[in-house]
Amino acid sequence: MTTIHTIDAANAPALGDIRAAGEEAVIRVRRNATERKDFAKYWEAVGVALVRGAVVEVINREGN
Repeated sequence: MTTIHTIDAANAPALGDIRAAGEEAVIRVRRNATERKDFAKYWEAVGVALVRGAVVEVINREGN
């Protein structure tokens, strides 16, 4: 079963959940996520998940 995590300016899952994500996960990073004060930590965690096999989608349009 695929797990979908979404990171945006207002909401994000726990950093540990992102780091632990693997082949069964999709991580969606919305454009406004860069407004988060902790965005650098999330971006690093997304990189870990990518190496573990997660699909990473960077969404460049609002509303998607």
